[in-house]
Amino acid sequence: MALGGMLRNAAATYLHLVGSLQRKNAGASLTRCLHQTLTMQKQLQARRLDKIDKNPWVVFTKLASECDAVNLGQGFPDFPPPDFAVEAFQHAVSGDFMLNQYTMAFGYPPLTKILASFFGKLLGQELHPLENVLVTVGAYGALFTAFQALVDEGDEVIIIEPSFDCYEPMTLMAGGRPVFVSLKLTPTKDRELDSSSAWQLDPTELASKFTSRTKALILNTPNNPLGKVGWVLGPDRLLKHLRTVHQNSVFHCPTQNQAAVAQSFQREQLHFGQPSSYFLQFPQAMQRKRDHMIQSLQSVGLRPVISQGSYFLITDISDFKSRMPDLPGAVDEPYDSRFVKWMIKNKGLVAIPVSIFYSQSHQKHVDHYIRFCFVKDESTLQAMDKKLQEWKAELGA
Repeated sequence: MALGGMLRNAAATYLHLVGSLQRKNAGASLTRCLHQTLTMQKQLQARRLDKIDKNPWVVFTKLASECDAVNLGQGFPDFPPPDFAVEAFQHAVSGDFMLNQYTMAFGYPPLTKILASFFGKLLGQELHPLENVLVTVGAYGALFTAFQALVDEGDEVIIIEPSFDCYEPMTLMAGGRPVFVSLKLTPTKDRELDSSSAWQLDPTELASKFTSRTKALILNTPNNPLGKVGWVLGPDRLLKHLRTVHQNSVFHCPTQNQAAVAQSFQREQLHFGQPSSYFLQFPQAMQRKRDHMIQSLQSVGLRPVISQGSYFLITDISDFKSRMPDLPGAVDEPYDSRFVKWMIKNKGLVAIPVSIFYSQSHQKHVDHYIRFCFVKDESTLQAMDKKLQEWKAELGA
């Protein structure tokens, strides 16, 4: 806007405010008049927040708490971290008092060094701790920083579905336009459980989504970013822009957290590839929990999709959809969402509807799936077993 226009707007606002003050009683507060004036001028929230204020996690978490249900929906472990990680955090908190202070904005040097070394070996590339690593506040922070740094007004971002539900709002907040392509399921033989490997990406369909406006493709497998201290690895020509966003937003991650994560990675690098490696032990433990959950869910007629990564399990509820299609809920609410609410209230089990991981126009194609989390303590899985056995008894009655 030209300077003259800005001055005219300011003058008009001033005259409106003065007139309001003159007409008000002597006791009227300046604060109230200012609020009224600014409210009439424009909406309070920024336009980038339009249509992204609703969060399904809030709904299902609240319902789970109200019903005192076994929470198998959210992806948080309800058992303690490994001893070496706990010891690393204890040492970081009680050791060097300088860890209470700021460290380098883009990462605590021992952490960026071990990340560059560890992942450099895994990727078969040489990573520079200062140029190719950026430490962020969790994976959410890494994603938000990347979207803000690289996506501009009108840019298109290709998102592969199912995808974590933050990708679309982060694209929109950056001014971009999300473009969706869905994985396609190739069903297995009758009576055999589907596998996550049966969900395939059609390369022809993916290629058709690229245009002159395409700026980014979100490729994340497994499709669930997690963590409290996250990081970004990449070429300096990209990371320099992410560093600009980072230094002008969070600026810095807690030094003690970074020190503990660095010490844990240093320990893992010494054990990597050996039976004592946590990166080997953890997947083995998760596979046992996965197999436990698969067997239990099948007992009531649910059909799990055998996952081969992460610690989530998608389950087919088609049989229930055909037997009880008219569950209560809003007219436009996907069936899986209505089913999960019914299951929480009536069976005491929490899952997450898979439709929330899809764009609105694609939700109707996947509303017969729900997602469970099996990164849970043995006591939680036993509580699940008890609920499912009660459900099974009701089905047989």
